[in-house]
Amino acid sequence: MNLMKYDYLIVGAGLFGATFAHLARKRGKRCLVIDKRPHAGGNIYCEEIEGINVHKYGAHIFHTSDREVWDFVNSIVPFNRYTNSPVAQAPDGRLYNLPFNMNTFYQMWGVKTPAEAQKKLGEQRRDAVAAMEVEGVTEPRNLEEQALTLIGRDIYEQLIKGYTEKQWGRPCTELPAFIIRRLPVRMTFDNNYFNDSYQGIPIGGYNRLIDGLLDGVEVKLDTDFFADRAHWESMADRIVFTGKIDEFYDYRFGKLQYRTVRFETETLDEANRQGNAVVNYTSADVPYTRIIEHKHFETFGAAVYDNPKTVISREYSTEWRDGMEPFYPVNDARNQAVYEQYRALASKETGVIFGGRLAEYKYYDMAPVIAQVLNLFK
Repeated sequence: MNLMKYDYLIVGAGLFGATFAHLARKRGKRCLVIDKRPHAGGNIYCEEIEGINVHKYGAHIFHTSDREVWDFVNSIVPFNRYTNSPVAQAPDGRLYNLPFNMNTFYQMWGVKTPAEAQKKLGEQRRDAVAAMEVEGVTEPRNLEEQALTLIGRDIYEQLIKGYTEKQWGRPCTELPAFIIRRLPVRMTFDNNYFNDSYQGIPIGGYNRLIDGLLDGVEVKLDTDFFADRAHWESMADRIVFTGKIDEFYDYRFGKLQYRTVRFETETLDEANRQGNAVVNYTSADVPYTRIIEHKHFETFGAAVYDNPKTVISREYSTEWRDGMEPFYPVNDARNQAVYEQYRALASKETGVIFGGRLAEYKYYDMAPVIAQVLNLFK
């Protein structure tokens, strides 16, 4: 006889946990969600300031080409038409469009046609490959070599190097090559950062998405699973764990490393500070990596001026320490080897489901997290 109160104890009210709870509840399962933070939503939580939904843990733009995922989130809350088109303030003092496209190449070199841009890029790529061949190297060994072979030295030094080293706290020569593969290069005048078919922000902010997912689900906030682990483990047949996998196993193989970010948020007595939601600062001399102006995620055109105030957040990347919020895994060889030991333990668990970026020690965009949970229920 099952005396458990719940079918699932879900540790973490972020996107993985909330989506799992929503789908499990629809199938008649009893779920309890706990989260040590004072709010649900994990890192997509928004705080309203001056009528503006402030992305408390940094810019989050939902994008996907998966129609099932897009239809699912829109069934919870309608999304707007926001298109991520960041701008970079470079060491040379100029503004450049991102991602790297014909606008960027025109701003960098004055080239006006794809053929001219390809010629310039080809020259710089060949120089990078030749430099590697001198060292007897055929494949990029690190992020710097990868970037140089993809887009050449000019763009690397103006738009990638300083920003990336601030973001990761490590020289580009010590970062894995695959990180830079997330940056698209386009031979069109197109400032849309993503290639996906669907993109936007929930109308009314991400809290509406999380609140919709958790509607009808029992949630306990300010509740630390590890403060009374035996009690919480006794509450349900199975556990869905979205926290740090090394903490789950009491750090028996050592602590995994993370990157985190911190924000200085300021309300300004002006309607429009930078004219864009995201401006990257790519110079190593500027301490922050970017400035986010939150109203541009949900307000467009002349409506920007309907609110005489705006809210900006300066984003700083920093090394994670105990007590800080872990944001990004550090997927170098050392950390990956430690994680594989934890993953081997996790694979033997029969009563625990591990999900999300901390439990899987993996960088995730939002849409793949939802797709993963949807697949669990198929």
